[in-house]
Amino acid sequence: MTRTPSPTGPRPRGRARRALLCAALLAVAVQTTAAAPAFAEGSARRDGRDCVRTERPLDGQARRVLDITRRAKAEFRLKSVELKVTRGGREVVTDALGESMTGVPARPDMHFRAGSVVFSYIGTALLQLVEEGKVGLDDTVERWLPGLPKANRITLRMLASNTTGLHDYVTDPAFLAELGAHPFRHWTPQDLLAYPYSHSFWYRPGTNWSYSHANYLLLTQALEKITGTRIDRFLKERVTGPLGLDNTRNNFTPDIPRPVLHAFTSERGLYEESTFWNPSWTTAPGAVITTHICDLARSAQAIGSGELLSHRAHRTLLDPGTVGLGGPTAKCPATVCVKQTGDRHFGLGVLVVNGWVVQNPSFSGYAAIQAYLPSDRLAIAVSSTKTAGSPDGNQAEVIAQRIAAALAPRTPLAAG
Repeated sequence: MTRTPSPTGPRPRGRARRALLCAALLAVAVQTTAAAPAFAEGSARRDGRDCVRTERPLDGQARRVLDITRRAKAEFRLKSVELKVTRGGREVVTDALGESMTGVPARPDMHFRAGSVVFSYIGTALLQLVEEGKVGLDDTVERWLPGLPKANRITLRMLASNTTGLHDYVTDPAFLAELGAHPFRHWTPQDLLAYPYSHSFWYRPGTNWSYSHANYLLLTQALEKITGTRIDRFLKERVTGPLGLDNTRNNFTPDIPRPVLHAFTSERGLYEESTFWNPSWTTAPGAVITTHICDLARSAQAIGSGELLSHRAHRTLLDPGTVGLGGPTAKCPATVCVKQTGDRHFGLGVLVVNGWVVQNPSFSGYAAIQAYLPSDRLAIAVSSTKTAGSPDGNQAEVIAQRIAAALAPRTPLAAG
């Protein structure tokens, strides 16, 4: 969902997995710019057929973005790259390069796994409930999560901002070994939580910062109990529906809506197709989403501008009190308890990097990023898949950084 620590785990068992939704430490800088207007192009049709390549001839800016993308695709030996860039809600360029599978060209309307992007929706929906007075951000969670250790000291804010001190199951060697051996296994929340629950807390809740997928798994369970609504329906009502993200959907099985952008990975030591590996480990049931590149760009703009929130709530989304937290202790190493600065910190389900509002999932052969710079009203969405010769890491993120350097040179989309 990065630079601190990077979510690319070791080969063969977990390199890409560890990355999951987590660019966790791309961590971020507060951006309090007022919300930008909604996209001019409107919401996507459910069949996705309005997500198409930009008509030719292209203008100079679009050609420049595509040239950057083509060069990066060749440099990193990527199988496919999909991208959409908008400024002020207007399309700069939409395109897809390379192949989904051998002989099957990639198309912008192809669906892929979006991982941690859903965390930005959960953080947004939580703040809506807070604004409506239905819950307090600093309410402790024992009434909704009585089985959680230290539940009477952990708040909704701590779960959403990754300040509970819970270990991350995605970096647990025992979990990685099981996941690597059985990529089609279906995981329940109980299966996943057993890993962090087997460890003591890194620190007293609320006093430090460390990324853990367990936090959002638990936050999802709490929201379902608070609202009495299944999380997929809750997010559709609160976020994806109002934003017209008709091609962003939860899946309770490993299926992906057609047309599918296929994924391949070498993380288990052999280059193999990973499209339908079971993603149930990535987060709570009902929040395992797929999307396409046009929805991802729309998502970047809407979440980054705070379209669904008041100005005050949007400031909280970008900095819920994490700035200044983090740092190693005798018990927690610097690779886990990472310093959160004004320029790089985690918000409520988003990363803030030099003012960019970001999520950057990377797992099981899929990599993507949504990034929005409120000051320029610039949205960048990129997804990529790999060949056997592709380097480790989220190359979609690297491509987005290069596009950002060309279009907003004074505000780098980089964590360091």
